Amino acid sequence: MNEVKNNNGSRLSPHFTLGELCKTSVNSLDGNIPSSEEVENLKRLCPWLEELRYRYNQRYVCGGDSQPKLGGDGGGLNSGISGAPSDHPAHPGTPPNLGGEEDTEEPIIISSGYRSAEVNKCVGGAYSSNHLTGCAVDIRVAGIEQALRYAVILMDYADETKQDYDELFIERNRKGRYWVHFAVRPKDNRRRTMFLQP
Repeated sequence: MNEVKNNNGSRLSPHFTLGELCKTSVNSLDGNIPSSEEVENLKRLCPWLEELRYRYNQRYVCGGDSQPKLGGDGGGLNSGISGAPSDHPAHPGTPPNLGGEEDTEEPIIISSGYRSAEVNKCVGGAYSSNHLTGCAVDIRVAGIEQALRYAVILMDYADETKQDYDELFIERNRKGRYWVHFAVRPKDNRRRTMFLQP
């Protein structure tokens, strides 16, 4: 997979890196490298992703409820980065993510984030996709149950903080695979919430 060539290890938040939010399976001439404005948009998503990671683990993993694991690191870099800051920024008492056998936290795995116009066209993305500006991520899930739990956490966080998101979609492809598409714009967020299938 291609990742941002410059500063791909740059940390945007405690558990998410720039490379992780720009990875793609498409070999593009432009290298899928975001501008500084697009990086700022990706940073705007990170507090939401951190909160999702924290709340999901507190409610369903560390709290005792069992959820299907996605297996390995699933291609996500946030599943056990050596030396990564471990405390949740809003919840400093969170036990550290050790990345070893005792680690019970599940990562939030990003399957798609920023997309250049070339990459977006290759993957069949919408011409006005929020991915083009670094305002959207697709989050891998084990199935519909996990997708619904992720969506509820994100909506609850929006309500509690009086912040808005632009898009929260549970999507499914023809093969029956689910993912959560989540977008936050710098302004004019529409709070569009839908279930999309082919």
